[in-house]
Amino acid sequence: MRKRYSIKLFLICLIISSCVYRPDLQQGNLLKIENIDRIEVGMTKSQIRYLLGGPVIGNPYQTDRWDYIYLYQDRMNAEPLNNDQRYWLVVYFENEKVTRIDKDVLTRPEL
Repeated sequence: MRKRYSIKLFLICLIISSCVYRPDLQQGNLLKIENIDRIEVGMTKSQIRYLLGGPVIGNPYQTDRWDYIYLYQDRMNAEPLNNDQRYWLVVYFENEKVTRIDKDVLTRPEL
C-alpha cells in the first residue's frame, strides 16, 4: 500500500513539473501609430519625448539619434520565429531638432 502511494505521488509530481508556461515576450517601446504619424521634421527633442517617450537604446557617443525598438514573441507557439512582431523607428536630430525619420527599419534583412 505504501509503495503504491509513493508511486502515485511520484507520477503526479512528474506530470505537474512537466507543465511549463512560457509567457509572451514583449520588449521595447509600444508605440501608437497615431503618435508616430504626428512626428515631423523640425520638432524638438522634448516634443518627441512627449509623444513617444524616451528611446530604449541610449548611445552616449551618438546623442543625435534616438532608436525606438519593439519586439513581441508568442512563446507558446512551436515555431516562435513565424509570429515575431518587430518594429524599429529611428529619429535623427541636429541642433536639438528632428532632421530625419526612418520608419519600418528592417531588423532582420536576411529573412
